[in-house]
Amino acid sequence: MNRRRSALAAALLTAVAGLASAHGAQPAAAHRTLAPSPNAPHRGTVAAARTPDHDPARDRAVAALKKGRDTAFRAQRAEPTHNWWGVFPRPGTHDGITATHTVDPSYRVSDADNFTYAPTTKAQNSCMEVVTAYWNSGNEIWAWDWCGSGGPAKTVAVDADFKAKYTQPAGAELAYSVQLVRDSASRNTWSSYLYNYRSAQWELLYRQSGRDQSGLDHGWDMFEIYTSVNPSTGTGYYCSEARDTVFDSSAIQLRHNGTWKPASPTDAPWTDEHPSGRDFLCPALRFVEAGADDHWTVRQ
Repeated sequence: MNRRRSALAAALLTAVAGLASAHGAQPAAAHRTLAPSPNAPHRGTVAAARTPDHDPARDRAVAALKKGRDTAFRAQRAEPTHNWWGVFPRPGTHDGITATHTVDPSYRVSDADNFTYAPTTKAQNSCMEVVTAYWNSGNEIWAWDWCGSGGPAKTVAVDADFKAKYTQPAGAELAYSVQLVRDSASRNTWSSYLYNYRSAQWELLYRQSGRDQSGLDHGWDMFEIYTSVNPSTGTGYYCSEARDTVFDSSAIQLRHNGTWKPASPTDAPWTDEHPSGRDFLCPALRFVEAGADDHWTVRQ
């Protein structure tokens, strides 16, 4: 997932000025859910988390993302379009992030080299990114290792067990809650957690120490796609496949000096104030600033 590094930072700076507005009017309350307290008990581990086996499609994607995907993908096929939108928590504003993310077990990705990472979240210099990963081999929650060898270090299938323990209704959708916190500044040790609604506690998903190799000094909570053009529609494959899927991140909070506070325009600006669905190969896509930088929705 070394996919966003310098290219992402540069692209954001150059793209913002030219994008047209595609904001929708979806009411902020439509997908809000009761988020757990970030200070709820932290006990146990996510029993369903697995160190993933090698999968050809995922291995190709990981290799491309780690090395700079252009060469790897062009050697195989037309390069997928990569784009993102959400909030970028600024450097020095936080040593933890938490949010409640929707997840759609029914969304199916058909193309083996297409991925929808949405929502996906990472704190500044954190050793992991926790991703809602939709891809050809199934829907999963990933803990992507940024301080080790790279790639998903832990995966959790979005199955019946996951839904029963880690989700609750959020309007017509399901949502789960994620948290990343720094445990040690000297070793840059980070822990990621999923909230178990059944036992009312945060459970450890993945812990890692080391140097963040993302190449970026900010965090993110955002909608992100890698998509190829479906020749029958002229849009990205996901545009029709995720037509009924709502991508929503709410209750985004940052921890600073031991205190959790909602993300704000000061510490977590939008990546783009006027995104366009056309730049995501899905003209019908709407991008909703549903809160003051602590809640966003992407839907058709």
